[in-house]
Amino acid sequence: MRATFFYTVLRIALFGAVLGVLYLAGIGGILLVALAALISGVLSYVLLSRQRDAMSGAVVNRLGVLRSRLDEGARAEDDD
Repeated sequence: MRATFFYTVLRIALFGAVLGVLYLAGIGGILLVALAALISGVLSYVLLSRQRDAMSGAVVNRLGVLRSRLDEGARAEDDD
């Protein structure tokens, strides 16, 4: 959960920083938001790879726990 939160905060901060730089460069309107989304997406792919890997590992671990709980419940139900 912490890794997902941290990655999301970093993505939002990166988007805000790119948005601010583009605004100061004189770009406005829908083009500003579209370019900021595109540029921050590319930058986050490069700059936030370690955090993205940590987040995906945390999600996979959590899904593994949930899957094992479901399997245990199904086995207990089959035993009844």
